[in-house]
Amino acid sequence: MTKTAWVFPGQGSQAIGMGADLFDLPEVKERFAEADAILGWSVAEVCQNEEDKVSRTLYTQPCLYVVESVLADLMQAKGQQPEAVAGHSLGEYVALYAAGVFDFATGVTLVKRRAELMDSASDGMMAALIGCDRDQLDRQIQQTPGVVLANDNNAAQVVISGALAAVEAILNTVKAKRAVKLNVSGAFHSPLMKEAAAEFQMVLDQATFKTARVPVLSNVDPTPTTDADILKQRLSQQMTGSVRWREISLQLAEIGMTRVVEIGPGKVLTGLIKRTCPTLVLENVSSLSDIP
Repeated sequence: MTKTAWVFPGQGSQAIGMGADLFDLPEVKERFAEADAILGWSVAEVCQNEEDKVSRTLYTQPCLYVVESVLADLMQAKGQQPEAVAGHSLGEYVALYAAGVFDFATGVTLVKRRAELMDSASDGMMAALIGCDRDQLDRQIQQTPGVVLANDNNAAQVVISGALAAVEAILNTVKAKRAVKLNVSGAFHSPLMKEAAAEFQMVLDQATFKTARVPVLSNVDPTPTTDADILKQRLSQQMTGSVRWREISLQLAEIGMTRVVEIGPGKVLTGLIKRTCPTLVLENVSSLSDIP
């Protein structure tokens, strides 16, 4: 029997024009209006702005949350339900929404504050390493204060984060097929986000979390759970903690998932999972026409 997991991408998957086929749908117009009222700006206008406004963290995260949540709503309206959910970084908020942990407005409110805090972060940098010697990388990180493994995406792709000098030191010593400095405002998923995480905690504390309808695999701990308190605690650690996506991919197969649907723009997660778990059936829903 097919067991399906839904996964939701995070920052980096955004694209100009995403959600264009959704904005005028009568059944979701109220959703976009609700989001715009909380955000104080128009998701549709930002997504369609030709100057790539959607790639600024302040706008990226709320836009991704809203577009992905609407796609998940439309799938559920057609009677489709996942047996487990997960999301990459920002995508975890959509996963929690899709699992019924909090309502749409709560998610928008949380993501709005998260985006504001992360957009204003100015310390440090992040860099992706593709095809690196993982053992060498792990040794160098242990020996280099001020840098951490931020995203463990799969065996061939990782992201490091931390102080400028520390990240540069790793890039200069670890051999990789390709190294790319990421265009982000700060050292996300590292201890340098500690102050932002403390401010965000004040908003998170006010949010009501419910027991999830299906197991959620969190970034900081891929162990599936439906417990509201545990999910909230894990989310509070996310801004400074690592995104353990390789382990999430393995865990999906471990708990019996046979099909994984990536809901949101692009195919980033599909590519990452394919390398880790080649036996899983992978599908994408990035627009209205993709919904089965």
